[in-house]
Amino acid sequence: MMSDANTTTLEALDARMTTGLIVSCQPVDNGPMDHDDIVVRFAQAALDGGADGLRIEGAQRLAKVRAALPDAFIIGIVKRDLDDSPVRITPLNEDVIALANAGADVIAVDATQRARPEPVEELIQLIRSAGKIAMADCSTLADAELASNAGADIVGTTLSGYTGGPIPDEPDFSLLQAMAERFPRVMAEGRFNSPVTCAKARKLGAWAVTVGTAITRTEVVTQWFADAAKRGKAGLEVTA
Repeated sequence: MMSDANTTTLEALDARMTTGLIVSCQPVDNGPMDHDDIVVRFAQAALDGGADGLRIEGAQRLAKVRAALPDAFIIGIVKRDLDDSPVRITPLNEDVIALANAGADVIAVDATQRARPEPVEELIQLIRSAGKIAMADCSTLADAELASNAGADIVGTTLSGYTGGPIPDEPDFSLLQAMAERFPRVMAEGRFNSPVTCAKARKLGAWAVTVGTAITRTEVVTQWFADAAKRGKAGLEVTA
């Protein structure tokens, strides 16, 4: 387990990015796969398949994955539905502390410039003071710039398309490219649902790519196939 966020640790983390794949092991909430033991098995299967690391939601669940996979590289988050803020990903100082204690190597926070209970800068500094690496889940290049200036070592495209309006079908490759031209560690995340999109992300300069739904949300992927089968039966076009 990594113990601090110094240059040596970041270099060691860079060396671990061989495939550049991070698997987000987050089942559908309250679905049949939403159990700690299943998430641990998802995590093990992902590593066996060649993933360099994991993204795990919830401090208690992360602790169980850490206990089962002590050498795994883990990005930790906590998701909350707040009454007074649209921010969901690791919004509170207490979430950072819980994830650090659970054994996260990296702690990711929502770094969008929306109404929030705790300032992004405060969360990032708390992550660093806990000896962890800070990751900023961003929606724009401006988000990434502010978070990087505050001390985030990893910036991601995670929240592009999720801060208002209809959610796009495709990843935000334009944002990814712009971020990759400015920052050394950019996580491509958000609707990267195929090997082709992952390969394109790496070609554009992504330090790593996080894939979640297409690997660990069985119900959603099954629905993709079911919808395609219905459309095919009806003689309608089915896109890849």
